[in-house]
Amino acid sequence: MRLAVAIASIAVTAVFAVVHGHAQTGVGPLPGPEERALKPKATFRECDKCPEMVVVPAGSFTMGSSDNEMDRAKYEGPRHRVTFGRPFAAGKFAVTFEEWDACVMDGGCNGYNPTDESWGRGRRPVINVSWNDANAYVAWLSTKTGKSYRLLSEAEREYVTRAGTTTAFWWGAAISPRRANYNGSYIYGNGGTGEYRQRTLPVDLFQSNRWGFHQVHGNVWEWTQDCWHENYVEAPTDGSPWESGACTYRVVRGGSWVTYPGDLRAANRGRFTPDFRRSFQGFRLGRTLAS
Repeated sequence: MRLAVAIASIAVTAVFAVVHGHAQTGVGPLPGPEERALKPKATFRECDKCPEMVVVPAGSFTMGSSDNEMDRAKYEGPRHRVTFGRPFAAGKFAVTFEEWDACVMDGGCNGYNPTDESWGRGRRPVINVSWNDANAYVAWLSTKTGKSYRLLSEAEREYVTRAGTTTAFWWGAAISPRRANYNGSYIYGNGGTGEYRQRTLPVDLFQSNRWGFHQVHGNVWEWTQDCWHENYVEAPTDGSPWESGACTYRVVRGGSWVTYPGDLRAANRGRFTPDFRRSFQGFRLGRTLAS
């Protein structure tokens, strides 16, 4: 009788539950049929300390900034249409110290223990991690779960940030420190000035965008898989990472706690060398889903 109850309990944790109107699985690697049944905005975690992932719908968007967008740079164009033929998953939050530390404790991430600058660990985004470090985490998590984790492509990162919108920020054309973590001493649009916190904040502060992603603007710059190019001429149009040419620099997105508000725009791009580590640099995961 006790064995039957235990088996039933395990079965219950493996099936879908409805949370906030969306399907969510229990913790553990997703079986193939359940993975293929995931709907947009569904969330899942595949181990106890794994990042929470959100399913991103297939679709198209126009990548880059318009000519009249404030603070637009020439490397944010030419604008072009990108189409995602299949859904994929992306981290609901930037990877946290708690999640990074779990990798180190499990023998992964090359044993690297990045400093938190005395701001705290836990649910704050992991910082002082390079592109190489981020890929060490990806390798550990992919091996641990048997699933295809990776960094997001630059196109995926902008698509996730916009969540179907076309303005500079997912909520509109202006920004204030009530919306994001950046250098609030400066103004963008009619948002006004405000607090300059001078450090990272926990990843679950501030409202998520309409696809369920938190802090896609500000807090930490996030590594993408792509190599840097000076413009989008001949850029991939299927959402895949652009890894041709010299990869002396890798693309970062999102802006950070230390940057000007214009750097937080959905279309803005930055670049650092793959070994670059700073207190404003983190990363967010992507995951290929079974077809």
